[in-house]
Amino acid sequence: MPKGIVAIVGRPNVGKSTLFNRLCGERKAIVEDYPGVTRDRIYGESEWNGQVFTVIDTGGIVLKEDGPFLKETRMQAELAVEEADVIIFVVDGREGVTAADEEIAQVLRAKGKQIVIAANKLENATGHELWDFYSLGLGDVVRVSAEHGIGTGDLLDKVMELMPEINIPDYTGSIKVAIVGRPNVGKSSLLNNLLGEQRVIVSDIPGTTRDAIDVPFQFNNQNFVLIDTAGLRKKGRIWESVERYSVVRSLKAIDEADVVVHIIDLVEGVTEQDTKIAGYAHEQGKALIFTGNKWDLITKETGTFEKTVEEIKNKLAFATYAPITLISAKTGQRIIDLLQLIIQVNTEASIEAPTSRINEIIRDAMRMQEPPSDKGQRLRIYYATQSGTKPPRFTLFVNDPLLMHFSYERYLENRLREAFGFLGSRITLSYRARNEENAYKGRGKE
Repeated sequence: MPKGIVAIVGRPNVGKSTLFNRLCGERKAIVEDYPGVTRDRIYGESEWNGQVFTVIDTGGIVLKEDGPFLKETRMQAELAVEEADVIIFVVDGREGVTAADEEIAQVLRAKGKQIVIAANKLENATGHELWDFYSLGLGDVVRVSAEHGIGTGDLLDKVMELMPEINIPDYTGSIKVAIVGRPNVGKSSLLNNLLGEQRVIVSDIPGTTRDAIDVPFQFNNQNFVLIDTAGLRKKGRIWESVERYSVVRSLKAIDEADVVVHIIDLVEGVTEQDTKIAGYAHEQGKALIFTGNKWDLITKETGTFEKTVEEIKNKLAFATYAPITLISAKTGQRIIDLLQLIIQVNTEASIEAPTSRINEIIRDAMRMQEPPSDKGQRLRIYYATQSGTKPPRFTLFVNDPLLMHFSYERYLENRLREAFGFLGSRITLSYRARNEENAYKGRGKE
């Protein structure tokens, strides 16, 4: 679901990060450590009066680029400004307007964005100091102390007042599919083949697709929303600022998707970056399909198909539940099979298994293979129930969660898969003792 975006900008040492932490509080969800996301821009989540929005903390803007990383920091701040619906321009209320503030204000005015000035560090002031900042010509000024939390409510009231209405497309009943992968693996070619028209630019130049593009689509009376994203690439190779922004869009596309189609270049094989992309989708609990592209360029011999599938499976062994299909986005080979597979994994990710059947499977599994024991005490499973879908989650009530062994957990997962499928989805098992203080999440914990 689309959310409003608020960027916090200003020169160094005015309290931007303190304000960011204050606004996000316990809802903060930093994504800076994900592949390709610069540490100069930190994303978090906040909520005010029932409205959830994204907050971006930026490095301090220094317009005179005569120091290390200053150019990159300014570039990241400008990207945040471009992405934002509302900008919080943080200034030092004790110092008053500085030449650097005036230079930044001039840049912000040219952007044509909604702006509110947060005059920070005024916990002991009366508010008369605010008049100086109105000379910047950027609109309202709010007195705050990010460190002490003073005035942040007034600031958020003003931000919500400036926030534009966000149109949310009605995709009820549609399967949202994120097409992700490294640059130049054929994501846009696949989308164009599915649609039968040139909807996005196809080029052999990496990084051609800059933004995530949502395209409604129908196949066999099933509605889809296809999200074609810019290719994710290693941080060290992201030179253009627009590509840094595109990486964030790709990660957001995975967040919003029901099914992630991860395109792998069969000519180059699985790379380290493919592992990172798949790892992010796995950690987010998304239904996942590995799709090897450029099958038309592969020299075939007896067993080539099976060997190629096995190589992908071995290199992405943490997601053995994900089906693998080999296609040619250029010729259209097995494209229909991919669509049918998307429908299948989305359906199986949504399965709600009957509790009686779950417990029958667990009891049969215990009879076939005795639960593990430690120091004379054996694991007992009293009861099991499904606690969620997308991904499928199960809670097992046991005598002592610490007695659960990794190998037995894998054994139980396999029995559940044999019964219900869950193709393309990770299974999460959590354990609850009679004493709830001993509750424990197992290998598949989120």
